[in-house]
This record gives sequence, C-alpha cells and structure tokens, in this order.
Amino acid sequence: MLIIEIDIKSCFEIVIANLFFVFVMLLLFSCATSPAQQGEVAIVADLAGPAYKFELVSAVPSVGLPKATFNFPLGEISLEEKEEEEVKKMLSINGIVKGHLLNGVCTAQYKDENINLRYLYKDEQMAFIPNLSLPSNALSFAFKRRFGPSDKLSYWYNFDSNYWSTVYKHTVGKDYKFKVGYDSEVRLGWASLWVGDESGKAKTAPMKAKIQFMLQVPQDDIKSSALMFRVKKRWDI
Repeated sequence: MLIIEIDIKSCFEIVIANLFFVFVMLLLFSCATSPAQQGEVAIVADLAGPAYKFELVSAVPSVGLPKATFNFPLGEISLEEKEEEEVKKMLSINGIVKGHLLNGVCTAQYKDENINLRYLYKDEQMAFIPNLSLPSNALSFAFKRRFGPSDKLSYWYNFDSNYWSTVYKHTVGKDYKFKVGYDSEVRLGWASLWVGDESGKAKTAPMKAKIQFMLQVPQDDIKSSALMFRVKKRWDI
C-alpha cells in the first residue's frame, strides 16, 4: 500500500485538481511497474488542518473509479462506485455525522439510501441507546445496567417486530464468566460458562486453555435442549 500525505492551504479547487492529477500518475505508475501484484494506492490531503482531510483510494490493478472520502470533525462523507445485479455500475454516497446532544452522542448515518439515527447516553452505571431506521421507521432501543464491577444486565427491544432479548453477565476476575439470556425471535433460552478470558488468548488463560460450556433450551420443545462445550488449548514446545 502506498500513501502520500499533502498539506496544502490554498483554494479547494486547486487542491482537488492537483490531488487527482498526482493520484492518476501514481496509479498508472503502480500498474506499469507491478502489473501482476495486487494492493491499493491512497493519497491524502489536509485541507484546513488535520481535522479536514480529502482521501482518494483505488485498488491496484484498478477496476473502476477511486473511492473519495471527505473527513471533517463531525463525521465523513464518501463517494464510491459499486456494482449491482440489475445495474452494472453506479455511484454510491455514504456519510456519517456525530454530535453531542443532552449529555450523549447523536449519530446520523446514510448508507445504501437508508438513514440510521442513533443516540447514546452512557455513564458509569447505565447506557441507553435508541435507534431509528428510515424510511422503514424501524425503532429499537438497547438498555444496559451495571450493578457493580462483576454484574451487568443488557436488554434490547424492537418496536417493529416486538422481538426482544436480554443477557445477564457475572464475572469472577478475568478468567471466569457466566452469562444467561433469552431471545424471543428464536424462542430460545441459554446459559454459558467461560473458563479463561472470552476475548483473550489461550496462552494467557489458566493452564493455557479456554473452555466454554453452553446450555440451550428451546421454549417450544424443552426436551430437545442441548449441552455443548468447546476447548481451545495451547501446548508450547
């Protein structure tokens, strides 16, 4: 991957014109010098300080127009070429904007002609996350409550489908974790016990092994409950 950073504070049109010219030259040079290799070429320009950047990225060898991204303090906007089944190639505009609102963070994301509005309020004990998707008007929210350093409750509800799920987690140190939950969409209750850090590596766990036991209980057929386990063990030579 080849990256070039340019810090130019002249007018925007000159910056973009020169940037695109240099990018095309780099792309042609990369394709000519390494036609059998794959990678990408990227060029970045600081427009008005490090908080405002314009970036062009293209695969090598090139298969279409480069992806253009404009970054600013509250988010980013990108323009890229994508290929659909019905329409061979089309330009896709994606963007995300973030801002502080009522002691929380509000995020608006536009992607594939859909708008997602998300609000996050979080403190040391609680998190509240409502989410609205447009134009489907699908509304959901997540709620998380911490009862101490070892206990945490999470709840999620979808107003459009009335589906909900909940998870209660209890930890003992970093090597033992017990979780129990229920998912109404699949009508399944479950419990899980981790021995060893769930997100860590086996070599740092006790006896260099990670073990998970899981019990799944279908609500409609309790007799078909299943107990499963998996082990990840490391032997150092």
